[in-house]
Amino acid sequence: MKALLCAFLPLLPAVFLQAAEVTGIPDTEEAERKAGFVRLDHGADFTGWEHPGNWVIEEGAFHRRSKGGSLVYTAALVPDDFELRFDWKVSPGCNSGVYYRPGQVEYQILDNTGSPYGENARQAAASLFFCMAPSKDATKPVGEWNTARVICQGTVIEHWLNGERVLSFDSADAKWKWYVDLLAIRGGDLTGRGGHLSLQDHGQEVWFRNLRWRRIPETERVVPDPAFAPMPVTGAALEKEEARVRGMLGSKEKAKR
Repeated sequence: MKALLCAFLPLLPAVFLQAAEVTGIPDTEEAERKAGFVRLDHGADFTGWEHPGNWVIEEGAFHRRSKGGSLVYTAALVPDDFELRFDWKVSPGCNSGVYYRPGQVEYQILDNTGSPYGENARQAAASLFFCMAPSKDATKPVGEWNTARVICQGTVIEHWLNGERVLSFDSADAKWKWYVDLLAIRGGDLTGRGGHLSLQDHGQEVWFRNLRWRRIPETERVVPDPAFAPMPVTGAALEKEEARVRGMLGSKEKAKR
């Protein structure tokens, strides 16, 4: 099988080989260094980050311990085309997120079973919050560390969770217009660039560590998974979402008057 694969690889279109380079870099310090990853946290202090005083460092990880606000990386803006890697851990019932574009563009962090948000797949862990659900729940139990990736190039967005690509789509594809419009109602704009990376304080304890990113060079291409299918939202969860959307649209209409 290995010999057959080696013989077949040279026949593959270059685009697929390039895509493999984007998502196939091993999670080793040496491989990531060669790929251009830059470490954003150092496990000892908050150099490059700002917060209101409610975050602490605990065993080398950022810990949102009390109420106060988000932890924001201010040393640099998020690159236009990038790959972000990090680890996250939640407390029971936790809701948090990683914002990587200006406005409401968020990799959702959640205790899927203990938080009421978990009933809606578009609000579940690894979702693009209030936009696109992941294809499956790949979370580990509360209290255990999860690994995550966000990969963005042009209009393509991917979310990974514990080594699995659970979200992969091109926001410019008409197939996904309904979902992009849903996010816009909330105030999210997938065309936005140049924002700060932000770790959300949503009221519960949450931990982050091993944050690093790299710029994706033009020589590589991220190809969305053609088989990607988000988990559906049905029943009471869908009714609640629709009611929330009606409320948002009603508020916007009142603001115009």
